[in-house]
Amino acid sequence: MKKFIPSLVLLLVITACGNAQRTNFKEEALKITLKTENNTDIAFKDVLNRAKGKVTVIECWASWCSDCVKAMPDLKKMQAAHPDVNFVFISFDKSLEKWLDGIARHELKGSQYWSPEGMKGIFGQALDIDWIPRYIIIDKNGKIITYRAIEKDFEAMNNTLTKLKS
Repeated sequence: MKKFIPSLVLLLVITACGNAQRTNFKEEALKITLKTENNTDIAFKDVLNRAKGKVTVIECWASWCSDCVKAMPDLKKMQAAHPDVNFVFISFDKSLEKWLDGIARHELKGSQYWSPEGMKGIFGQALDIDWIPRYIIIDKNGKIITYRAIEKDFEAMNNTLTKLKS
């Protein structure tokens, strides 16, 4: 039993560190190329550069994701409550057509990008995507404030956005 407890503590520490809050994106994520609505390429670092100076919410989603669709009304309420916040949507849809249809069907407002390799690809792994929808909040200086928010975290996200604007 005495040998078991230190092993358990070590396992908990390793697990906690693996899920730690990030304040910057991994270098490999910054280099990944996404697609725009016009089917042109853009590096993720350039997506982030466009957001510099603005509080930004990134939503990772897909049109096939029932939890993503279920969260859309709350997301739209958050957008309405924070009109000065920049919203960036990164889709993990399986095709360009399904992604574009999803944008139109859900009337998404904000910058739209698509990761063609899906959430299990290099980009999804670099962002530690293990569930969607997933929300990332970035401050005006480009620092990640919230790295692992999910659809149940809207109240906390709204509070964070309010604090960042003041």
